[in-house]
Amino acid sequence: MTELNYNAPKEVKELRIINTIELEDFAQEIVPHGGFNYMAGGSGDEFTLRRNVECFNFKGILPRMAADVEFPNTSTKIFEHELKVPFIMAPIAAHGLAHESKEAGTARGIREFGGSLMSISAYSGASFEEISEGLGDTPRWFQIYMSKDDELNKNILDEAKADGASAIILTADATVSGNRHRDDRNEFVYPFGMPIVSRYLTGTGANMSLNNIYGQSKQKINLDDIRFIKEHSELPVFIKGVQTPEDALAAMGAGADGIWVSNHGGRQLDGAPGSFEVLEEIAVAVAGRVPIVFDSGIRRGEHIFKALASGADIVAIGRPVLFSLALGGWKGVKSVFEYFETDLKRVMQLAGTQTIEDVKNARLKDLK
Repeated sequence: MTELNYNAPKEVKELRIINTIELEDFAQEIVPHGGFNYMAGGSGDEFTLRRNVECFNFKGILPRMAADVEFPNTSTKIFEHELKVPFIMAPIAAHGLAHESKEAGTARGIREFGGSLMSISAYSGASFEEISEGLGDTPRWFQIYMSKDDELNKNILDEAKADGASAIILTADATVSGNRHRDDRNEFVYPFGMPIVSRYLTGTGANMSLNNIYGQSKQKINLDDIRFIKEHSELPVFIKGVQTPEDALAAMGAGADGIWVSNHGGRQLDGAPGSFEVLEEIAVAVAGRVPIVFDSGIRRGEHIFKALASGADIVAIGRPVLFSLALGGWKGVKSVFEYFETDLKRVMQLAGTQTIEDVKNARLKDLK
């Protein structure tokens, strides 16, 4: 498979979104088979992939009546960024599998929506320059997959900072690829290069398997890496992939400025609990000392509400954005951000919550 014969969707159009779950089915009809399964798939039996969405059903929202709410305010702040919504784009590799515009298309959609933030993956199929052209002055964070050579890591961090990254995300749960049956069955390789990490790959990333790429990335991630990134970049550092209170506390002790609760969308360790199932106990341990970003399984406004009510400060959205990119290019990305904004406001009004702070103080009922 090469970029020349990978026929990514090209259409740019607004989407009428009823719910984001059906976007996956629509995207499957137009995205090449191997690329779609790479985006949609999880590891192993995909238990954790399914659990990420299903476990939101284990908590119910207790609505408050006569709360004098007509126009809910979804604005919030993280670090220096004033956002109009409490959700952002999660870092995801290889947007070019979804649409020919790659990450630049996603970036433009987020810019046109306005008031959110993009997390840029080191495994992007587009360069910093191409993504930046789409983003304009929209805030961005950078997710690093580390090289085994710290001098190269310094170069990547310097480039990300020069591009305007205001925080660094250290992904700690992907030191080796998950057991992804779909990719193995399809003998999946990336059909295009990865400009950001190509500086430490043997090759550009094109026609390379995920196992090959992970094998050339640093696999012995530890707490010293937080200190290294923080010291060199002089930027806030999130550690992504946290699933236990113990790891959250250890990361904070090493200087992490934020905790990112995630199981990589069910793509790494199959058999792990749903990400939402571990959020509350991590939030209790963190106790508001650093911000918490949450991802894995977000498909509805109710999910965003429940995550915020369980201790998250910001929610990151992944697959629904990629599927919307496939279906409508940058206009599709803008459409799905608008969908989540509208859906969250509806849930907030029905729950009797005026502000995001009200949402964070909302009561959830255990339905297990």
